[in-house]
Amino acid sequence: MLQFTVDLAITNKNLRERIEKMEIRLARSLQPDSIVDGRGIRTVIWTQGCSHNCKGCHNPETHSFNSGFLVNTEEVKKQIKELKWQDGITLSGGDPLFQIDACLDISEFCQSIGLNVWCYTGFTFEQLLEMSKKDPNLYKLLQNIDVLVDGKFIQEQKSLNLYFKGSKNQRILDLKESLKYQKPIEIEEYKKEKEFKSYARVNDGVYV
Repeated sequence: MLQFTVDLAITNKNLRERIEKMEIRLARSLQPDSIVDGRGIRTVIWTQGCSHNCKGCHNPETHSFNSGFLVNTEEVKKQIKELKWQDGITLSGGDPLFQIDACLDISEFCQSIGLNVWCYTGFTFEQLLEMSKKDPNLYKLLQNIDVLVDGKFIQEQKSLNLYFKGSKNQRILDLKESLKYQKPIEIEEYKKEKEFKSYARVNDGVYV
């Protein structure tokens, strides 16, 4: 019993040390008050590093795995805890899923303080399920994400009329339901395109 207690204490100490030393490579500082990176008012965590190399990518400067800067995840969580009037956190980049352990640490924390988590990735849900068979932490990360925007950006399918995504091939998934049924389940309200009204100018600058 004594040996078990000692072993458990050592394990917990090692775990604390590992978490305290965990770093994430970011492209820029946290960006609060975004209204275009998911539903509500959100803070975006821009991760650095992506190998998808999508033609026409909006953030090509985030592709290099050597650029950006390293920051301890404890510092990121501290900044998140100090945020005001945010509905949730969005993991973007870059591709956050190239930094699984760090994003898991941050996502678990966000869930624990009542912030929902969106994540953008060039991988598809099906690819991630297959990858998670060899990486349990990837599956844990997926379990701590509420909405997943999956798939590479395809320039030929780009549209400005889409909700929270860049090209028509991408999907906005209810990740909790998708994991439950082990198949991609899209959020219906985001499948349709935006509707824009046309206005015509008449007399004295009045539009109808």
